[in-house]
Amino acid sequence: MADEGADEAGAPAVALSEAERTLLFALRAPAGRAATEEALGAEVGLPPEAVRGSLQRLRSKHLAVAEETSVARPRLTARGEATRAAGLPERRLLDLLLRRPEGIPPAALEAEGLSGEERSAAIGILRRRGLLADGAPLRRRAGAGPPAALPEEAALEGVARGEVGDAGVFDALKRRGLVALDHTTHRRWSASEEGRSLPLGTAGAATLGAVTSALLASGAWRTGTFRPYDVRADVPFVTGARPHPYAAWLEEFEEILVGLGFEQAEGPLLETEFWNSDVLFMPQEHPARSIHDALSVRGVEGRLPPADLLERVAAVHEGRALPGAAAPITPGWRYPYDPAIARRPILRSQTTAVSARFLARRPAPPFRMFSIDRNFRREALDATHHLEFAQCEGILGEEGITLRHLVGVFRALAEAIGIRELKIRPSYFPFTEPSIEGYVRHPRLGWIEVFPGGLFRPEVLAPLGVEVPVAAWGIGIARLAMVALGISDIRDLYLDDLARLTGREG
Repeated sequence: MADEGADEAGAPAVALSEAERTLLFALRAPAGRAATEEALGAEVGLPPEAVRGSLQRLRSKHLAVAEETSVARPRLTARGEATRAAGLPERRLLDLLLRRPEGIPPAALEAEGLSGEERSAAIGILRRRGLLADGAPLRRRAGAGPPAALPEEAALEGVARGEVGDAGVFDALKRRGLVALDHTTHRRWSASEEGRSLPLGTAGAATLGAVTSALLASGAWRTGTFRPYDVRADVPFVTGARPHPYAAWLEEFEEILVGLGFEQAEGPLLETEFWNSDVLFMPQEHPARSIHDALSVRGVEGRLPPADLLERVAAVHEGRALPGAAAPITPGWRYPYDPAIARRPILRSQTTAVSARFLARRPAPPFRMFSIDRNFRREALDATHHLEFAQCEGILGEEGITLRHLVGVFRALAEAIGIRELKIRPSYFPFTEPSIEGYVRHPRLGWIEVFPGGLFRPEVLAPLGVEVPVAAWGIGIARLAMVALGISDIRDLYLDDLARLTGREG
């Protein structure tokens, strides 16, 4: 006796709903046809949700295939629309300085409609482009010429027309929260080889897929033919599109710093002792360096910096005068500097190495730079320490910078993420003097240190060719995230358990 679930060739029958049969008939004629979901729905008279569901089931049964193309469309955010209407902050500041060539104090900008993040962003962008004179009050740099068109203005207009334009400018606007990129996936469906060869019988032969209220009310379920339940069909794998809370929080913190006028920089995770410690005036093979507990790397060889920079750093360590100088900056450490130690490879223990590389490339002020990246140390794991941790490095440098500016940055960052309690106390770091530490209150752990910083020592700045004071910090960004996210153990930041991270357990 033949199996009722097999066709004439003995192969297992494929159970199809009425909608699936109808769509497969449409895909098979004419041969080689590929159609969108919208076109198929209009042709067979099915609603969009029925078309999507039936096509996905046909694909899971290997009877239909989909060719997917992704289209990215730029758009202005609500903030971008408002900025386009009012004008970019940097343009408004530039126009204001044209009307007031004598200059204007930064504090007076709020009365001119530039306050908060807009004011900081406008000042930082115009300084980086060399359009502002040094010092206060704010003035246009002499010889800057007539105001040129800002690339961001053209980019905003292009996005309003649906054009990305220059990718670098678009990314900068995206970090400022002015534009976004929406990705849309389009599918063109066609019958697979198996779907074209499958015996379907007569078009329109209907089978019932589920008992509905209409079938029960009419009694049609008594005489209808139900399709068998296909246990071989693949179950759709549904995954959430929610980002990890810690990663999402880091992106928000980056946007805050960009809004304050800072630009982002990066550096390698595999560093040398030179960039990680030597250039920061930390003596070689000395207990002062052990506070970082750096992890050494075997099997690779590090590269030394340019010879002139290596010589200047060696002179500072040995207490000699820099090339061309009459006298040493300070007595130094007075030991023979060893280039072999300087090239020794390690895993980066602090993102201050990124600041050193940045200043070596760009010694001319002003400086407004930050970096959020990973570091590695030999740490005993506990609630506030981890072998791998993120640090937010930053520098702020120009004439007149003092420790008060650094405290102001710390307070601005704390308030931006909703932290109101902040304590500042003196501290010590090998490469800053004076140095401070900022503490915030964790609801369960009490006061924890998250804002270390200070003014770079002359022994750090002089070899790099920097001639203005530079405030620097290395924020414990993971500890700050613990306070903001309400997490009591730093190890929980690296979990993939969203229920625990969002406080929805149980």
